[in-house]
Amino acid sequence: MSLVPHATELLFALELDDEVVGVTHECDYPWAATELPKVTKDRLPEGGSAGEIDAAVREKTLAGESIYQLDEDAIRDLEPDLIVTQELCTVCAVSHDDVVAFAQTLDKVPEVITLDPHTLGEALGDIRTVAGQTDRKDEGVDLVEELAGRIDRVRLASRGMERPKVLAIEWLDPLFIGGHWVPQMIDYAGGEDVLGMPGEPSEVFDWDVAKASEPDIVLIMPCGRTALEAREEALEHFGKLEQLGASRIIAVEANAYFSRPGPRLVDGLELLSALLHPTSGIEAPDGSWYEVR
Repeated sequence: MSLVPHATELLFALELDDEVVGVTHECDYPWAATELPKVTKDRLPEGGSAGEIDAAVREKTLAGESIYQLDEDAIRDLEPDLIVTQELCTVCAVSHDDVVAFAQTLDKVPEVITLDPHTLGEALGDIRTVAGQTDRKDEGVDLVEELAGRIDRVRLASRGMERPKVLAIEWLDPLFIGGHWVPQMIDYAGGEDVLGMPGEPSEVFDWDVAKASEPDIVLIMPCGRTALEAREEALEHFGKLEQLGASRIIAVEANAYFSRPGPRLVDGLELLSALLHPTSGIEAPDGSWYEVR
């Protein structure tokens, strides 16, 4: 059972399709995962602006409440042997402590694997961890080798090229700068992240600080948003974005390629390479970005 979308993607990438019995309500990739029983639901109201969503999340977290809820009856009926969850972000999935506590109440107590990657390398390490716990060691080795080869190709493609200054925006109200693996991805793709620090959490910054960083390129990657949704949000905040002085403002597919630390982070790396260095020979996934300006 997967309680976080990037774990679902990883389980399917390890060819465990027939053994996954339940996923979250947000698991939308691969398509087969959408047909599995959903064992979580959202406690936040649907819709809302970036600022309204941020306020609702803060209200829940300050009160010590999770923004997600387990469907405990469904989990009991499905009787999982293994639950894969995460401890990286309280906004991304059901609380790790809630999962562990609930697992202990089941008649047959399942094993719980907790994923907590902060870098691209740690995301690859999670592949080995899950593969080892699911009797898919060979598949795990093959997947890591394939992804590592693509990473190396991107790094080689930008070698010797001029490195544009990049500002990655993970949320627009308030202004969150991309953290964890995102600055590392920008570096590997041949750019210089002007505010983010590799492996460190996303941070709130003042717009004046963002302007002072003098970016050449601004990437709009709101957590959990598609490229089209990111473009729409960028247009809503275009006045502030325009003042940053960048020559390009680009909305990218965060939900698939940046928000979730699963195998598709490498697709996101290739997307960055194609955007930062169009002559690199690396192609971006179809429909993965929009030029805002």
